[in-house]
Amino acid sequence: MKYARALAFAALAGITIIGTGCAVGRGQETAGAYVDDATTTAAVKAKFVEDKTVSAMAISVETLNGTVQLSGFAKSSAEKMQAENITRSTKGVRAVRNDIVVRP
Repeated sequence: MKYARALAFAALAGITIIGTGCAVGRGQETAGAYVDDATTTAAVKAKFVEDKTVSAMAISVETLNGTVQLSGFAKSSAEKMQAENITRSTKGVRAVRNDIVVRP
């Protein structure tokens, strides 16, 4: 009886692990969506580095389910808007949340 109980427990634990193995710790996101979001974040940051008007070091980029959140500091409103425009033109971006603070 103990053997059957241990086997049933092991099977239940295995099913639980397999069922949640592809889940990622950020909300209800799948592993594939997590990779897509990481790719989008990297693409936005790369475009920031290429653009001389946007400080890639001062602006943070996070992506969740295609929605990109920008945060950090900009030296002007023009820099803030340029960062948003670059982000909107990046493949994989569904929406942009621009929380950049202008600080001269």
